[in-house]
Amino acid sequence: MSLFGAATSLYKEQEEQDKISSTLDEKAVPFSLDACRYCADPCDEDHLEYPAKLEVDQNPGMFGSVKPYARQIVISTGKTDWPREITDEEDSLAQHVAQVNKQKTRERQAETSAAAAEAAKATVNGKESQDPDASRLSVLNGSHTASEDGMANVLVFPDYKMVRVEEGRVGAETLWENALDPELRIAGKGTEDESKSYLLPYTCVILLCSHKRRDNRCHIVAPKLLQSFTSQLEYEGWQVDHNIDENYDDWGDSLESITGLTPEEREMIVEKRLADPQRLDNKRVLILRSSHVGGHKYAGNVILCFPTGAMVWYGRVTPHEVASIVKNTIADGKVLPKLMRGGMNLSRKCGKRTLLEW
Repeated sequence: MSLFGAATSLYKEQEEQDKISSTLDEKAVPFSLDACRYCADPCDEDHLEYPAKLEVDQNPGMFGSVKPYARQIVISTGKTDWPREITDEEDSLAQHVAQVNKQKTRERQAETSAAAAEAAKATVNGKESQDPDASRLSVLNGSHTASEDGMANVLVFPDYKMVRVEEGRVGAETLWENALDPELRIAGKGTEDESKSYLLPYTCVILLCSHKRRDNRCHIVAPKLLQSFTSQLEYEGWQVDHNIDENYDDWGDSLESITGLTPEEREMIVEKRLADPQRLDNKRVLILRSSHVGGHKYAGNVILCFPTGAMVWYGRVTPHEVASIVKNTIADGKVLPKLMRGGMNLSRKCGKRTLLEW
């Protein structure tokens, strides 16, 4: 590239970042203008490198490329690669959950339509509209495991909890009824059955797409990002897990054990547990590999999940950006505009300046 071409490219890149920063500022999203990359280019710090032939889309348009959803679940499989469409895998929990969610959503929409029709009779030109993304469920498989055969550990975001359910159709129905119903909040339904829910005892959960049979690029970058995040976090004094530790002391009691209270009272107790300062002080991070999250052309794709319900989607992440992500986003709770694909629950008002504040 000529000197003029390089200068033009840098100008356009800065212009794009300025637009994103302006949007984030308008939405009261905490962000940092710190450098995304601390090392020189070419790197002089022995960071892992991607193959030169790896094609990553560098064109403008990455910001806003995440399809909205209400909840995202990550199902334990003990694998790092899966069939191209995980919900097509016969008799898998992913398939059962997708089918149950489709059925329940259809039933709920029919009920809503009937109620809206009745309400419209009492109005002039009455019209009921519903955002289809308001209840969309994103279903992912994850690399974590469950200690008991026939059971699955399902992480639910942005609720920031783990639900232990059976792997079959019954488990999928239980999961939906107790945790995924759009009308439920974090505390869930609270039904005493085989299903148990626990708040995640981590400061942050990192999801790295590694789905080779969907796109080889994420399969290539995920191991390098896993190693880089682990090394950087441990260097800075964080404890890093690559699997769910079911024996960890800080899981606390199940959410189902909170009984004899109204749904609102249960929710207040759960939010108080999530906001416990000890959750931040323990400096413990869970890193998992996941199935397709969309936007493979922006590999590496990284999702950061926090107890506050904030979720940050980054794209084009390489090992060179890991140190800045750890410092600015994981430790300080501020997003890096240049890497942003999207997120949820990011706006902070009433004097709150980071994604880590309640």
